[in-house]
Amino acid sequence: MSLLVVGLSHRSAPVSVLERAALGTDAQIKLLQDTVAAEPTTEAAVLATCNRIELYADVDKFHAGVAELSTLLAQHSGVGLDELTPYLYVHYEDRAVHHFFSVACGLDSMVVGEGQILGQIKDSLAKAQELHSAGRLLNDLFQQALRVGKRAHSETGIDRAGQSLVTFGLQQLAEGADVTVWARGKKALVIGAGSMSSLAAATLARAGVAEIVVANRTADRAERLAALLEEQYGPGLDAADDTHLLARAVPMESVPVELTRADVVVSCTGATGLVLAAEEVAAAVEGRTGRPVAFDGAGSGGRTADRAPAPRTNADSADVRQTPLPPTSVGTDENCPLDVAAVQGGFSVLGEAAVAGMDAATLEQHAAWAAGSAVDRREAARRSPEADAELITALAATAATVGRIPERRKPEPVIDVPRPAPALSLLDLAMPRDIDAAVHRLTGVRLVDIESLAEASADAPMAADVDQVRRIVSDEVAAFGAALRAAHITPTVVALRAMAADVVANEIARLEGRLPGLDDKHRGEITQTVRRVVDKLLHAPTVRVKQLAAEPGGAGYADALRTLFDLDQETVASVSRAEDSTEKNRGPR
Repeated sequence: MSLLVVGLSHRSAPVSVLERAALGTDAQIKLLQDTVAAEPTTEAAVLATCNRIELYADVDKFHAGVAELSTLLAQHSGVGLDELTPYLYVHYEDRAVHHFFSVACGLDSMVVGEGQILGQIKDSLAKAQELHSAGRLLNDLFQQALRVGKRAHSETGIDRAGQSLVTFGLQQLAEGADVTVWARGKKALVIGAGSMSSLAAATLARAGVAEIVVANRTADRAERLAALLEEQYGPGLDAADDTHLLARAVPMESVPVELTRADVVVSCTGATGLVLAAEEVAAAVEGRTGRPVAFDGAGSGGRTADRAPAPRTNADSADVRQTPLPPTSVGTDENCPLDVAAVQGGFSVLGEAAVAGMDAATLEQHAAWAAGSAVDRREAARRSPEADAELITALAATAATVGRIPERRKPEPVIDVPRPAPALSLLDLAMPRDIDAAVHRLTGVRLVDIESLAEASADAPMAADVDQVRRIVSDEVAAFGAALRAAHITPTVVALRAMAADVVANEIARLEGRLPGLDDKHRGEITQTVRRVVDKLLHAPTVRVKQLAAEPGGAGYADALRTLFDLDQETVASVSRAEDSTEKNRGPR
């Protein structure tokens, strides 16, 4: 077996790299064609989802295969090879099978246990078969991965460990509330009409939204999805039921208007650029609420830990200098060693101005006072310049670690100001992103995207069923490897039986020449007897050699069989080619 996987996912690369490396449909097709045309590869398939890009190939050389697949991924993704390489992972042979089966079971998904990956694997196989880039190895691998994934979901409770990315995203928007309670009666705008957008629309419909508007660049797909939603979740026979869904389709040009009506927006398109800019979202919220929308440092529930602050202008700096500093209790407490009046400009909120330009001895004196101890000021004054330098170095190291000069006053209680519910909730499931990340900083708006989902899923609890799924994966990997090794010897066994059949035919022909008077009945009996003798002689060794070949290290039995029976190598190869041709013509099961 020479299966090689080269790829990157949310586990190996930041979202910013995944976003830039995302492959459109045309790029995937060209990547498959170029991979199969490359010297080390004979088969290829691409698995591209919103949080992974993986290239599977049958290669004849490991190192050459890694170099070629990595180069092709870089070329077709548009990300330089030097930049992409640190985020790539490589799996080979049994490890590659183990990785793929884990992916199929949802163990490697952003949301553990989600089942949507099975549909994506099936689509990847269909695309490879359509382009004739999948041969026997990848056909068997993908078909088996689909069976392993289905087995994991049917035999375990892996579904309880996670759910689709859509459901997880809606849970993040609901911020701990029950999604059906949170969504009930809301108006939703779904941008895109592909598989993920359709899943989002159906999930919202089941959750109880009152209206879904579908916007898509291809009008008939949007209309088809809206019609399906109306048919399945629309008004029923009970006229008194007010929980039915209204669904309609609109062109993409109507999105700005629909934003002013929507409570929830889900976007997942194949666009390479932004679909919604921050300014458009801000204008929509202003149109909805009648109040201006500002950019702040935390937004209304978006990410805060990794968000870059807004660029500060010279005017901003001037405003900071002119703003009166808040009062502080430092210097008013009894026995405080600092002279507040001597500190130019007073104290800043973070304390930088309080210690700016202060000698190390005085700084240590204040630190000791704040800690409740006492330091002899005269003793501190006798410190050498070297000791002062050590203290200053320690202070600099602390500042570098925490990002600011440490505070030297008693902490004030933090008041948690409750924020109002967002006027607009957005879920961006596209890769690359559809919605400007700056929306995180808009007041009155909550945005959940792939990056924030990755952060949230890192803390999600793992279900006990995950261990059972891992055991299933291990068992299936061993079975797949055994079947593959056994299949490797099959052409040799077929060639051996074909040679035996030729020997029987030749000997029967010679017998007819020597005994021309044999009637048909006796000739048939003799022929049948000779064939039975040959079959019985070959049965035990051929069955045993298949069993031995299926075990680890059993690849050499095919060579031994060819040597012992002096089998023609070209005959064996022709059997292999015939089987590969049959496999390429098979469709997805």
